[in-house]
Amino acid sequence: MKFSKAELQIFADYCTAIAESMAFTLIRTAHSTFIKETEDFSCALVTLDGLTFASPKTLGATWYTGLDYGPLVRSIKNYEPGDIYMSNDPYSGYVATHTPDVVMWKPVFFENRIVCFVAGHIHNTDMGGAVPASLSRSLIEIHQEGIRFPPSRIVKAGEVNQELLSWMLLNVRAPDQNRGDLLAQVASLGTGEKRILEIIEKFGCEAFSTGMQQLLDYAESQARSVVQAIPDGEYFFSEYADEDSVDGEPLRIALRLVVRNDSLVFDFSESDPQLASSLNVPTGGHPRHALLLIGLSYVLYCLDSNVLLNSGTLRVASCIAPEGSVLNPVQPAAVGMRSLTCVIVQAAVFGAFSRAIPEKMPACPASSIPLLNVKTTDRLGHPVMASIGPVGGGAGGSSSGDGSDASGANLAFLRNTPVEVNESEVPILITEYHLVPDSGGPGEFRGGLGLMMEFQVFAPGTLVTARNRDRTRFGSWGIKGGEAGRTSSFVRNPGSSNMEDLGNTDLVNCEPGDVIRLEGNGGGGYGSPLLRPVADVLDDVQKGYVSLECARTAYGVVIEANAVNDTATSNLRKSLTPSHSDRNFYGYCKNRLSHESVWTQPCYAKLMDCLASVPVNWRFFLKHLMFAEMRKQVLDDGASPTPELVKTIYGELCSQYPSVAVSASA
Repeated sequence: MKFSKAELQIFADYCTAIAESMAFTLIRTAHSTFIKETEDFSCALVTLDGLTFASPKTLGATWYTGLDYGPLVRSIKNYEPGDIYMSNDPYSGYVATHTPDVVMWKPVFFENRIVCFVAGHIHNTDMGGAVPASLSRSLIEIHQEGIRFPPSRIVKAGEVNQELLSWMLLNVRAPDQNRGDLLAQVASLGTGEKRILEIIEKFGCEAFSTGMQQLLDYAESQARSVVQAIPDGEYFFSEYADEDSVDGEPLRIALRLVVRNDSLVFDFSESDPQLASSLNVPTGGHPRHALLLIGLSYVLYCLDSNVLLNSGTLRVASCIAPEGSVLNPVQPAAVGMRSLTCVIVQAAVFGAFSRAIPEKMPACPASSIPLLNVKTTDRLGHPVMASIGPVGGGAGGSSSGDGSDASGANLAFLRNTPVEVNESEVPILITEYHLVPDSGGPGEFRGGLGLMMEFQVFAPGTLVTARNRDRTRFGSWGIKGGEAGRTSSFVRNPGSSNMEDLGNTDLVNCEPGDVIRLEGNGGGGYGSPLLRPVADVLDDVQKGYVSLECARTAYGVVIEANAVNDTATSNLRKSLTPSHSDRNFYGYCKNRLSHESVWTQPCYAKLMDCLASVPVNWRFFLKHLMFAEMRKQVLDDGASPTPELVKTIYGELCSQYPSVAVSASA
């Protein structure tokens, strides 16, 4: 039986409802704030081949709608009714992509045969390892990132494997949370299995099995129709994270997007080499790995919100990520902070598409969302650990309006945790929680504002982890004359005599009374700020979104006594020159312009050529030495930044370290 288009949409809605019922079960029974409030989890219906064909629309993380569970599904040779398997090992199939993400999958049997799988992941607050919450850019190998489970049977014939569970609980810092969340995940899969059997009773097993494949094929055809409307061509864009390690050099993700008819190639070959930090993204070189194509899913859905999001959607694309690069590391590279890099990948994807379809793409979103955890003790000295939620940034402005505030567009699925919940989960006092004025990039349509959270701790030995700290150096770019958003900040004891700028630190040891303040960055602006209606600028000022000074200097609007001075505004706007001409489509921040004055695209291409010629273990080391030498020769000695200079520096380093050449020729 084959569904008609109308019937297929009804079937799709049924499948989505099943996935959402799984999510509701998980939210209602989970123990940790990070799952029941922030909603860092996924639920999926999966084909026999491991392809996701349905997931929730309104609940959980939106990064995994096209996830291929195939490597995990195929790792088990004999499934039995009532079995549930789990894994959190990033290198066992590249499905669970850092250790806190425990992936589970369960076969659904009907009349003694498997018809599909129900699956999903939860992000555990802690999985052990070197630091609380298990994640820090300071970690350099996966063995530091907590206990790992290869594909293992956690439930047999409906009974939890207590021995396997005990191994987990022995190694984590909040065992009660982990136990509760794991059992909630088991219950979620049970809900999915029950609902699938109900739908099979309604449609029949043959129709259900055919419908799964139809959903994938239909999503593919929808995606190809959208891609076909994009002009053929090759579009290059690069994006940066502030640092590739603790106090390191900028991390570059470079994408060469090739559009041919109804197909796409995402070539990441010019991205940085594998890192000696935890910012690597484990993909195994999968040509359609979900983490490399999150941005594509967002773009397709924005261009046509009727597109079904599943593994079929990603069939239009193929990715190139060479082994030994930051997007395809080899063991035992650390990968815990891969989400920071994934967000930079998404920004690169948005940038490349904005070259292809500039009228339809927004400015860059914040592309950073620190996730805060607090490990401390209560009044009785008992250890307490909890996530207190994300501190988001703004979305980019677009031709349709201002960027949304604090929700960060592509990171909006991570929901904020209410202040009351945070203060009940962990003994802290949240003293401020609000939007950050002037943080959105100025534009005809301004970028969304960042969010600020300030809190005080009270116990000695309190450790605050701020995963994914970034954007203190490189702000989110504007487009079509819009300006970059303000960067983020992270401060201990603001306004005091012992104030400390924490930069991108992700581990902070606190003393009683310490105050921590974190400000998210703003999204980029769209269009010249001098074209923003004066009334909108006044409204922003009255709401506290834009200061009087910013209204005058960025928007050319003079406001006095809570009203616009029309004459002064008209004269000021005539005297101001738009900050970006048509030739400069992107509104980059000053730090990016300064960085790229040394590392031009030809220079970086030569750097990548040089590093590609040496073994993986030498690349990160040589990159840092070459960066230091380029700074010296270009900025201090006045040399011109050329590919020849890069090649010369590389040659000198090979002479200094003869074993490089020996390793390269081995």
